[in-house]
This record gives sequence, C-alpha cells and structure tokens, in this order.
Amino acid sequence: MTISGAWRRTAQGAGLLGADGTISASIFAEMSALAMRTGAINLGQGFPDEDGPAVVLEAARQAISDGVNQYPPGRGTPVLLEAIARHQHRFYGLTVDPGTEVLVTAGATEALAATLLALLEPGDEVVTFEPFYDAYGGLIALAGGVHRTVRLHSPDFQPDLDELAAVLTDRTRVILINNPHNPTGTVFTRETLELVVALAHKHDALIVTDEVYEHLTFGVTHLPVATLPGAGERTVTISSAGKTFSTTGWKVGWLSAPAAIVTAILAVKQFLTYVNGAPFQPATAVGLDLPDNYYTGIATDLQAKRDVLARGLSAAGFTLSAPQGSYFIVADAAALGHPDAVEFCRALPDLAGVVGIPITAFCLPEHKAQYASLVRFAFCKRVDVLEEAATRLARL
Repeated sequence: MTISGAWRRTAQGAGLLGADGTISASIFAEMSALAMRTGAINLGQGFPDEDGPAVVLEAARQAISDGVNQYPPGRGTPVLLEAIARHQHRFYGLTVDPGTEVLVTAGATEALAATLLALLEPGDEVVTFEPFYDAYGGLIALAGGVHRTVRLHSPDFQPDLDELAAVLTDRTRVILINNPHNPTGTVFTRETLELVVALAHKHDALIVTDEVYEHLTFGVTHLPVATLPGAGERTVTISSAGKTFSTTGWKVGWLSAPAAIVTAILAVKQFLTYVNGAPFQPATAVGLDLPDNYYTGIATDLQAKRDVLARGLSAAGFTLSAPQGSYFIVADAAALGHPDAVEFCRALPDLAGVVGIPITAFCLPEHKAQYASLVRFAFCKRVDVLEEAATRLARL
C-alpha cells in the first residue's frame, strides 16, 4: 500500500517506509510473530504478565456496575484530575490546579501526540535523546517537526553535555525527554536535567517529559523536570497508569502543564480520541491514592526481576548495562560473536527460545551503526518466566 502526505511523513519518521513507498511491519510485530510461531518467551514487548493491585481492578469493576460507561468530561473525570494533582504534590511537592492544569488522555502516547501537534509548526525542531522510544519519530513527523537527537553512549547511556548544548538552536521548539528512559533504562542526572532547563530558556524552547516509569527506579529517586527552578512555566509533564499499576491495556494517561498550554493541547486532543476509559478513570484515581508501601514495593519487586534476568544474561555471556529504572535491560551480543543485533534477534528464538528487540529499532537510520550489536530485553514478567528465560539463554 502506498501513502502520501502526513501519513508518509509519519511512516518515514517511524522507520517503516520502504524505498518503494510501501509500509513495512515494525520489528516489534516481527519479533512478536516469531515468538508466537516458535513458542519463544517474549521479552521483546514491554508489558507485564501479571495483573495490577486488586483494589484498583475492583474499582474498575465497581465503576462499570455503577453505570460509569458513557463519555466522561473532556478534560477527564474530576475524581481522577484531583487524584493526579494530589499525586504530584505528594511525591514531588508540585502544586497543579486539577481544573485547568491537568488533562486525562488515552495513554501517554496520546498525550505526546496531542502535545506535539499543538505545540509544533511545520519545520520546528524537536530534540530527543537517542535511542528514543519508537513512537517519538513518527509523532514528530506527523506534526511536521524536524527530529534532532543527542546520542546516549553505552555502557551508562548518559549524554555528553557539550553534545546536548550543541544540538539545540533557536530553531528548537521542544526538548522531549523520556526519564526513566526507554529503551536503555538510564535515569538522567540532575546536572543533565538542569542543563536542559537552561538551554530551554536560552533558546525559548518548551520541555516535554515522558515520565511513565516514574515509580520504577532502582536505588535512585525520580526527579521531575518540572520541579527544577525555572522549569515549571515551560514544561509539559506526561505519565500514565499503565506501568505503575500494570494496566497497560487500559490506556489511561495524563499530562500537567500551565493552563494556557493545557488548553492548547486540549484543542487538539478533543479531535483525537475526545475522551476514553470512563470506568478506568476512577479506578486509576484509587491507584494514585495507594499508600507509599505500594509504590516502594513495585520498585523493589521489579528490581528483583531485573536481577534475575541480568544473572541469566551474564551467564550466557552478554555484556550488560546497569539500568536504574524502567522495564528494560540492554545486552551487547557482540560478546557472543554477534555484531548484528537484528540478525541475532531473528535467530534467537531458534537458538534459545527467547525474543528480544534490537536497539537499532529505536535509532535514526544514520546512527544505527553505533548501536548495531545491542539488544533490549524486558524484565517486567513473572519471576518463573524470567528464570526459564535465563535457563534457555544459558544454552548460548
């Protein structure tokens, strides 16, 4: 099928448009199909295989029974807007007005899409760290933006601050940060985030932060950009229920920002999904008000799962990064004699019965060589699944 216009730009930005103008399947779809065909353990896609807290699930069932099944208000149900505001103050000391400075969205991805469509003019530049969450390229292209990147260097995947400063110019409209970071699992330092704020002021840019893994950090504390001096008036903070409550299929996300920015984003959002997830919104509010021990517990449990998979990967001979957050660990297959991670990932289901994703799926075409041998594995699975994956990987 051939495409044109905005859809062509989007497919190009997502790396899915072939030279002949046809759309190709993403590596994620390819690897998932391989897992199904071979019976391999799928550590490629970042979704949990366990349900979230029972009280949150029961709140959704109760909302359905209570008739909360029609369109909610455009900004979101008041109970969730207020819970988001409480959450931001409770964890970060941020004060946001639930009526004017918060917006509920169909997951974090819609929040990102609506934000970029609202804030960008054709030709505006958007700076991301690379590797970058795969949706960013397509969304930037859909909005008519120009994608610039600052490369993260293994093994710690922290940016070079001089390179960061050099990429930003007065053409930069948005600095888009994913922290904790997918796919590398890095958590950016305060020094890096403070430089982002300083550069945003210097070039009159806006900051958009994707913080969906905010409660899933290991040994470090999440630092929202909006809490830094001078950041609040130019920052859009995005998060979602999916990762925190293991409800990725609910697609309940949100953003907070100054009222004028939220209004601009709402003007776009109402022509995307309009509204979503009526019974899941009050349930998410219940989750946001869970006690502190829930939040510390999910991070502790996930760290233990990370360590199970890390031991298996190390035993198999991979060279590993040390992720400080998110669902993911990066392994270098070059240590096993596989310099091409794409070829390796295609062979891995037959070699070991496990599926991963090549890091090059998260890179611009011209930068893929730097990451050619790296593979992302997800550890947001049951411990027994991860132990079986470790046993299979040991066959390598």
